[in-house]
Amino acid sequence: MDMHEFFMGNIFDAYDFFGAHPDDTGTVFRTFAPSAVRVSIIGEWNGWKEEAMQKNGQVYSYHSPDARKGMMYKYVIYSQSGRKEHCDPYGFAMELRPAFSSIITDLMDYKFTDIKWMQKRSKNYDKPMNIYEVHLGSWARDPDNENGWFTYSEIADRLISYVKEHGYTHIEFMPLSEHPADCSWGYQNTGFFAPTSRYGTPAQLMELIDKCHNSGIGVIMDFVPVHFAIDDYALAKYDGTCLYEYPNGSVGQSEWGTYNFIHSRREVCCFLQSAANYWLSVYHFDGLRMDAISRAIYWQGDPARGVNGCTVEFIKKMNEGLHRLHPTAMLIAEDSTSFPKITAPVQYGGLGFDYKWDLGWMNDTFDYFRTPPEERKYHHGKITFSMMYYYNELYLLPVSHDENVHGKATVIQKMWGDYDVKFPQARAFYMYMYSHPGKKLNFMGGEFAQFREWDETREQDWELLKYPLHDSFRRYMTDLSRIYDNRPSLYSGEYNPDCFKWILADESETSVFAYKRCAENETTVILLNLSDKEQNAVIPAEDIKRLKELLNSDSTIYSGSTPVEPDVIITPDNETDSFTITLAPFSGRIFDA
Repeated sequence: MDMHEFFMGNIFDAYDFFGAHPDDTGTVFRTFAPSAVRVSIIGEWNGWKEEAMQKNGQVYSYHSPDARKGMMYKYVIYSQSGRKEHCDPYGFAMELRPAFSSIITDLMDYKFTDIKWMQKRSKNYDKPMNIYEVHLGSWARDPDNENGWFTYSEIADRLISYVKEHGYTHIEFMPLSEHPADCSWGYQNTGFFAPTSRYGTPAQLMELIDKCHNSGIGVIMDFVPVHFAIDDYALAKYDGTCLYEYPNGSVGQSEWGTYNFIHSRREVCCFLQSAANYWLSVYHFDGLRMDAISRAIYWQGDPARGVNGCTVEFIKKMNEGLHRLHPTAMLIAEDSTSFPKITAPVQYGGLGFDYKWDLGWMNDTFDYFRTPPEERKYHHGKITFSMMYYYNELYLLPVSHDENVHGKATVIQKMWGDYDVKFPQARAFYMYMYSHPGKKLNFMGGEFAQFREWDETREQDWELLKYPLHDSFRRYMTDLSRIYDNRPSLYSGEYNPDCFKWILADESETSVFAYKRCAENETTVILLNLSDKEQNAVIPAEDIKRLKELLNSDSTIYSGSTPVEPDVIITPDNETDSFTITLAPFSGRIFDA
């Protein structure tokens, strides 16, 4: 590796140099520890007895003819503050927590068979993208495993079958890089290059992704470039000094009690951008959803403290490099700020993300659906406001794990009112979401109206599917997903202002909304009644000759009250040249126009 380029922050494949690399002659180890007094290595091949590593500049290296793949090892770093054992920052695998040895791994053990997928994939701008967000350890639990975890291999076929059956196009995994605390869900990492051993080996994760691709399912992973776990065996004070973190406590620790990366150090930038490239290159992930970007833009995520210029420049450089290396991979920002040009290309002054989570849409919409029906007329703008700013960025509509935990209640629980009226409102909510411009993301359990907040130690409440309200809700979500997946007007051209038009946007007294989506010679009309009373919506015919119903959220097959009628077609009144459409309380209807 060109060390000059490393110190300039230009390396995207530092993992090919650092870490443990087995070959026919044994294994070569390298670690970056510029302030260490000396570094030793211990491992299974030497009975865990220290052997000195050779120093060359700021890099320590070691070759052992006896170290083979599958063996565990640690670095022993001596500094002015004493002796400490560390896992390998660039290690490709680790022991199950609380143990922390790194494991020598041959990344070529698994051979991918997804070349057709990789050649045809895209960023999905003009394709449907319906993401199912999953925490792998709690989607389903293995009663035969003491921790309840299935391996990547064991869960693959079941998860893929479920996702395909329910109309999703992508799976987004919450972080799979190694982490010490189950309750952090993977957002506080110790192994940025190591798939968590909770669910098996690196080869088994590759197998899961390969199977997804061969089944037509894309795979996204959450990636955390802002902060890391404080455990002292990992990155914290790695060489006895603040190598990866800030030395200043006022910006050194995050609100989660983790250490913030110091992005002004270019070696740290190389570490992080190499990790991002690693998951896209070695594991064939189709995208990275980058966590806590607001904390990357502003010091401690607080606009009052100003923009963190070094971190913003790092994000730009990383994204630009990843786009160059992976032109069809997606980079997605979880960002709650109004900072401009999150999804603009770097060469045009943007941060270079492909999509941004629309957290404003999410918060406004949930606020509206929590509001009692008689008060909704005063909050009408919470539904219409999103289209005022929508074209500023390339948005993705998220209903993520964060909205199903820590007292926020699940989607079905967020709906106003008692048990029975929550279901029709949730169906209307999802119709609004799936017909609103923007890609979709839903957290597991939402598709069958799970009431219990998510708990990483329990699997989803699959037993709810034996109850008609929940099973019919699952059927509704599947039908809604398939309409979205198969109607170009609902996804193609959705970032073009000409493809969306309000029909009824000011009916605050009745809480009725109507709009149309257009693309590829196809028009879809959506009507929503978000009041608790039946409403008649009158919309001008204009150039629409007839409306053919595609979906009614109040249908009896979804536990509603409207009898099923095949091929419902509504024609305009000749005298008024308008359609009059009856909408049940808390319902929506989708029409082909």
